[in-house]
Amino acid sequence: MNDVLSIIVKRLGLGLVTLLIISILIFFAVELLPGDIAQAVLGMGATEENLAALRERMGLNDPAPVRYLDWLAGAVTGDFGVSLVTGESVASRIGPRFVNTLFLASYAAVIAVPVAIILGVIVALLRESIFDRVANVVTLTFISSPEFFLGYILILYFAVQTGWFPSLARIDDGMSFLEVLERTFLPALTMVLVVTAHMMRMTRASIINLLASPYIEMARLKGVPAWKVIVKHALPNAWAPIINVVALNLAYLITGVVLVEVVFVYPGIGQTLVDAVSKRDFPVVQACCLIFAATFILLNLAADIGAILTNPRLRHPK
Repeated sequence: MNDVLSIIVKRLGLGLVTLLIISILIFFAVELLPGDIAQAVLGMGATEENLAALRERMGLNDPAPVRYLDWLAGAVTGDFGVSLVTGESVASRIGPRFVNTLFLASYAAVIAVPVAIILGVIVALLRESIFDRVANVVTLTFISSPEFFLGYILILYFAVQTGWFPSLARIDDGMSFLEVLERTFLPALTMVLVVTAHMMRMTRASIINLLASPYIEMARLKGVPAWKVIVKHALPNAWAPIINVVALNLAYLITGVVLVEVVFVYPGIGQTLVDAVSKRDFPVVQACCLIFAATFILLNLAADIGAILTNPRLRHPK
């Protein structure tokens, strides 16, 4: 147990160091933008008084390391500054949007994870069959297709031609839960098609790799049915790589939804990031990038810890 705790603490420490490095890159990437940031925000018609006021408001008169430490200290406490466009707190602006993104990612994950694992087990049982070949072709097609392309195809068939679902995923507080599920079905389905393919192929590969193990051969020699060999013997030992790929795809669902949210005009943090970039709202851009990085690192840590807990060889590397 102490070995597991020490490994988890080390992983958390490495995650914090990684997040610190990413925060430095995010902050100084904005600093390295050519030209005057205040001039870029206000435009060429800005007066010197307005420029001086904005520089003072953004703290541009202080050295860059001082501004970074101030920004980092605020980010740790949830204070990302003030939006240059609306004047409201960045945290209050992106908070509800991030909740919307988490809802959309959870919606897609609830569908994708069980479907991917079940399909992975089925194609492992029926490997080298026609069903296996068709599943491989279909999954490779979805993996190779950009998210925005799949989104537009779904809009064409399910919104324009059949009218089953709305093409825009706009939601508000007055909607019921079922209405929200209906409005967000197409963007969720777009992400499900992509991540299910990844997880299904990893499940299939992990199980097939284990089928050549001696204990699997012994179970077969004892006359254990094929489905029971996979479900009760192979699948439990394949959880480590499956958990890794599931966690990575969950991270993708949260951090890779920018194009999907733009296509369906969904009010998530990805749409907020695109709007902030177009309007040069740098505090919002920095906050969104840092949240994406923290989420991705956290889910990667969860994948590592899950793999360690499910694999005794990782818990006792010696």
